[in-house]
Amino acid sequence: MSDLSILFPGQGSQEPGMGRDLAEKWSAAMDMWKFAEAESGLPLREIYWEGDAADMAKTDALQPGLTVVNLSIWSYLKESLKPAATAGHSLGEFASLGASGVLSIEDTIKAVSLRGKLMSQVANEDHGMAAVLKMDQAAVEEAVEFGASETGKELRVANYNSPAQYVISGEKAAIEAAGTVIKEKKGRAIPLPVSGAFHSPLIQEAADEFAAYLGKLDWNGPAFPVYFNVTAAAQSNPEEIKKIMSSQMTSSVRWIEIVTNQYAAGARNFLELGPKGVLTKLLVANLKGKEYEGKGIGNLEQADAFK
Repeated sequence: MSDLSILFPGQGSQEPGMGRDLAEKWSAAMDMWKFAEAESGLPLREIYWEGDAADMAKTDALQPGLTVVNLSIWSYLKESLKPAATAGHSLGEFASLGASGVLSIEDTIKAVSLRGKLMSQVANEDHGMAAVLKMDQAAVEEAVEFGASETGKELRVANYNSPAQYVISGEKAAIEAAGTVIKEKKGRAIPLPVSGAFHSPLIQEAADEFAAYLGKLDWNGPAFPVYFNVTAAAQSNPEEIKKIMSSQMTSSVRWIEIVTNQYAAGARNFLELGPKGVLTKLLVANLKGKEYEGKGIGNLEQADAFK
């Protein structure tokens, strides 16, 4: 049995020119870009191949744009791959659904185009997110509990990325209160350039609309196990997968558990398909002391060298 896990990155992995070399060589990839542009109503190729960092970071464009890059690389390489499992970080989870056949590629792109629009509409100047570094999980959760109780405002751990990297999400007053505890404990809280409190109940209205849309799609059993952000476990029942994904937008990303659970199930080779290699770097902390191989493929040259 293969010991290969395919990982797909999420927001924050974008870079200028992403996906261009593959699309200009391979018409199937270019077709994905054109389809995503039609669904999103945005000039995605202009934004990511010729635009600036501010435009590339906008979630309504980034969600379909990055998903196209992730799935283009997967589609280009899939005949050379025999994955035992897959997982995607936040937005990247949708690429896992497309790669494993839970959703068609077309429905995946439609879904993330809507998800991006809905999440761009929840902008609130009183809401935000912050990365927390140099603190362990218990200390971060203690700071979050203090921030919420001290202010009476919503705050939670949105991303459990690695034992030394977390993201908190909620109302800014609560984030600031938590920041006092973080500073006292010699940690660092770095505000993130986002417009809302993603992966928190504060975007429940958008999540409800998105869940209604997901209910209309055709859901299939995966060709190989998909590990989910909400549960950190694999699920093969299409109806259960639909339920899980309906709550994904407001639930925490349990990335540490996903990686360690995949390792416990036999994964030893981790291949990240997408720009920058962010998830490959996180493996160092999440699998510290364990034997594994981690590699990222983010462009045509790397993909051709892998084939």
